[in-house]
Amino acid sequence: MSEHSSSLMPYVLVLVGLLALTALTVLVALVDFGHPWSDAVALAIALSKASLVVLFFMHVKGSTPLIKLAAAGGFFWMLIFFAFILSDVLERTTLVSGWE
Repeated sequence: MSEHSSSLMPYVLVLVGLLALTALTVLVALVDFGHPWSDAVALAIALSKASLVVLFFMHVKGSTPLIKLAAAGGFFWMLIFFAFILSDVLERTTLVSGWE
């Protein structure tokens, strides 16, 4: 098992980063970038926050390669699920708009 850092400073920096990204999320929500771009910006910010949480609070950053592979596998499966959901939503949108 690898030794984790006991210093408080990385956690404080991650906390500041998460708070800044949360403030950025609120600011971006007030601006209209257009339909696909608003969603893309919001997802990019959410992915950044999730990456910070996984890397530092779940200690993936200093872990063994097997733990990193398991975390990457989890993200891979999540992308597969999102692809299935997105394809279903886009198909339903195409079918509904075809009825008009």
